[in-house]
Amino acid sequence: MSKKKKEVNKGKFVKSINKNVRSSVRKLNPILKGIVGKKVDIALRDLTFSDKRISKDIKKTISSAVANAENNFQYDIDRLIVKEAFCGKQIVMKRFRARAKGRAAPILKPYSNVTIILSESKKMEAHGTKS
Repeated sequence: MSKKKKEVNKGKFVKSINKNVRSSVRKLNPILKGIVGKKVDIALRDLTFSDKRISKDIKKTISSAVANAENNFQYDIDRLIVKEAFCGKQIVMKRFRARAKGRAAPILKPYSNVTIILSESKKMEAHGTKS
C-alpha cells in the first residue's frame, strides 16, 4: 500500500503573525473585523486613513503577508483578499501608580498577537454580455 502525499498548501493561504503588539485585544478586534473579506489594497487604504494608533502595526502585518505571498508562493498581489484576521492575548505588564494615603493602583499594559491570513480570490469569468 502506498501513502498519498498531502499538499502542504492545499487551501492556498498565506499567513503572517505579528507578536507582541502593544494594544489590548478589545481595541484590536473592531479594526480586524473591518478588514476581513476585503481586497488587500482596499484594506491597506482603510488602515492608512484610520484614526487608531494601532492601525500602523496591522498595516505592517498585512504588508508582510503580501510579501510572503509574492515571494514564497508567487501569487498575484492584485487578487489577494483578507480571508481571516484575528488576535489573541499575550503577556500583560503590571505597573503600579502611587495613590493617596500610601495606597497603590494597578496599571495593566496588555500585549496581543495579530494573525492575518490571505488567500487568492477566484478569477471572475463573464458568462455573457447584455446587448
